[in-house]
Amino acid sequence: MSIRARLQQRNFATPAEEAVVGLMLVAEELGKDMAAICQRHGITHDQYNVLRILRGAGEAGLPRCDIAERMISRSPDATRMIDRLVKQGLVNRGWSETNRRLSIARITPNGLAMLEAIQPELEALQARWTGGSTGADLKAMIQVLDRMLAKES
Repeated sequence: MSIRARLQQRNFATPAEEAVVGLMLVAEELGKDMAAICQRHGITHDQYNVLRILRGAGEAGLPRCDIAERMISRSPDATRMIDRLVKQGLVNRGWSETNRRLSIARITPNGLAMLEAIQPELEALQARWTGGSTGADLKAMIQVLDRMLAKES
């Protein structure tokens, strides 16, 4: 279904407006799908994002401020989110060896297992959303998105 058909809108003021509205629409729908997957596993989409970030950090882990910077949706509540993940046994927290005032979060084996359990559903979601796109289409989309993000910073 096209952007115009989905929104029941015949015209947009400019192609840029249609593109941005379409991007917002896709992000909203994709976010709903992702939230549903996470909910089935007992976490939120933001918590999934934290686990994904910590998996990438490896054994070194990351301080809360670095996690918050890397999140897709910036959350002012990163400390409480990490606390909930600690209570669930998905993350543990310790102190930095170089700066004892700095708390470092690390993903636990249970957190890695959670990501592993979500992975098949996530791959199916990605396939559903990108299934009609070629590798070249996806590379072009990434380039456009990178240019859009470069304008933000």
